Amino acid sequence: MIDFNNLKIAFSDKSNPDLNRAYFLFKGMSNPFFSKLLTSISKLALKLHLPIKPIIKATVYKQFCGGETIEQSQVTIDKLWESKIGTILDFSAEGKELNSDFDRALKQTLASIEKAAIYDSIPFSVFKPTGLCKFSLLQKINDCTSLSANDKKEKKEYEARVNSICQLAHDKNVAVFIDAEESWIQNAIDSIAEQMMVKYNTKKALIYNTIQLYRNDRITYLNSLLERSENKFFVGIKLVRGAYHEQEIERAKINKYPCPVHLKKSDTDKDYNQALNICINNIDRIAICAGTHNEDSTQLLANLLDEKGIKKNDVRIYFSQLLGMSDHISYNLSFANYNVSKYVPYGPVKDVMPYLIRRAEENTSIAGQMGRELTNIVAEKQRRKKL
Repeated sequence: MIDFNNLKIAFSDKSNPDLNRAYFLFKGMSNPFFSKLLTSISKLALKLHLPIKPIIKATVYKQFCGGETIEQSQVTIDKLWESKIGTILDFSAEGKELNSDFDRALKQTLASIEKAAIYDSIPFSVFKPTGLCKFSLLQKINDCTSLSANDKKEKKEYEARVNSICQLAHDKNVAVFIDAEESWIQNAIDSIAEQMMVKYNTKKALIYNTIQLYRNDRITYLNSLLERSENKFFVGIKLVRGAYHEQEIERAKINKYPCPVHLKKSDTDKDYNQALNICINNIDRIAICAGTHNEDSTQLLANLLDEKGIKKNDVRIYFSQLLGMSDHISYNLSFANYNVSKYVPYGPVKDVMPYLIRRAEENTSIAGQMGRELTNIVAEKQRRKKL
């Protein structure tokens, strides 16, 4: 059994000021009204160009982000690697509309792959499809809507950006994650992700799609992907629970279609754990990254490795958590010699705000998550006082 309660290990690289900042942040996010109020104020202040950036950088940004550039993120990368925790560099600009923004995101992703090819401390790169093209275009592709001449041009440019990322990842032997997004554009993402797997995963899994297990059709998708891959390509999968739960439920209600996500957390947990079993049972042709803040799922995967006689540090299997959260899982896993990575978003404060807002909204809605973070921080502060 992994000891997730060893807080000395969990907070080994955190100073007392670090713990104090985290305490006040999580305390605020645990209050839905306060969290939404601060989120609204922050969005308005940035829109009006009010001098709020230093406050954001010193608080929520410092907790969840590496820096404004890859170079600025190096301190975080090095600090994590001291505990043998890898970094997944994520240029977190999203929801853009201009080609210049898409080209900038492409440039950043390519740069992160180049860096990962040099440093063992960076085992993966990642990109978000909506960082490379318009959301509206992905929705048209998803819905098989007739495309205008300009749409077709933009689609080719988007596909070229994705291919250039995957080509470089293949050439540099660096694994890259394709992030999941809202259900009404996910089919389009699944399609291009599989195309890239067919093209570049011929010898091992380098291109990974992301499966959100709060979706009630993802076990079916995973099984069908494995069927299609047999004797053709290796499958790369990042498993997560999902990031857009409330939006999915609300949109389904408004547009009067069957809700695509589980309404009960227990159903999501069941599917997530089933996906872990499916992946480990097919480990000869799949590589996985288990993105989870759930102790039970983490322990389950560790148990499955033990049962199947798979080494803890098998390169096909990684655990991952977000920077600034669930250190009691990440650091204790690494201490027990499992492969662990942290998602480290980076980018200018204004560009990263959608990510930070989503973190605040998710954390507020996740039952027990804030309570666990706060309990751990308080316990560690008390432990240090006794020294």
